[in-house]
Amino acid sequence: MKIPSEILDCGAETAIVLGSGLGPFADSLLQKFVCEYDKIEGLPKSGVPGHAGRFLVTELGGKPLLVAQGRVHLYEGWSAEEVVRHVDLMHAAGIKKLLLTNAAGTLNRAFEPGTWMMISDHINLTGHSPLRGGPNFIDMTNVYSPRIREIFRRSAKALGVNLHEGVYVAMQGPQFETSAEIRMAQIIGADAVGMSTVHEVTKARFLGIEVAGFSCLTNWGAGLSGAELAHEDVTAVGRQAAGQMVELLLRALPEI
Repeated sequence: MKIPSEILDCGAETAIVLGSGLGPFADSLLQKFVCEYDKIEGLPKSGVPGHAGRFLVTELGGKPLLVAQGRVHLYEGWSAEEVVRHVDLMHAAGIKKLLLTNAAGTLNRAFEPGTWMMISDHINLTGHSPLRGGPNFIDMTNVYSPRIREIFRRSAKALGVNLHEGVYVAMQGPQFETSAEIRMAQIIGADAVGMSTVHEVTKARFLGIEVAGFSCLTNWGAGLSGAELAHEDVTAVGRQAAGQMVELLLRALPEI
């Protein structure tokens, strides 16, 4: 993978991955350098609406920041190893802390759509791992950094932002989950459901990168509201809720 020097030498220790509908957050930042994923050999690019597929070198709160605007997914036909190539790139660029965002369906009746959930743990039901092929027996206890979570917890309280905390479950997709699958996820302890993030977290853990994850709760899970699910609605709610994450990042990033 040939990485542009503007990324390798950007000086950022923190990176953020933007999920469905959250890309406009990057548009509000100073764009020091922009590079499309397909300009970097070996880096897959998403064809899903709401995932622009580009890196942005910028700064936030006076600190350099590397932003991945969009990601690729298993359901697009990529392997688990391919969907984490951007994490490999970030590691090569010297990233030590990674903030992951996604759009997710809420399974917890106390977590309303349009709010954010900080991920405390996850359940991987995709049946895939980016570490397959060797005895990569890494510890996944406290994989979501307690230190970073506490910073965001304090920041949310200071700002009056309703930041939930809960367990994220990943399924492969691309179809939305059935009502029965949603009931199963609730029974095993999940608070939100999506189709990404867990493989990035696993690879980041393997590479020694400190991780935090955030789900924009865009809709009720299947069967919880009676409404039909549509990707357009997911991205629309994500765009509306992006402002809260900007506030949180501005407050928390200097401490991270």
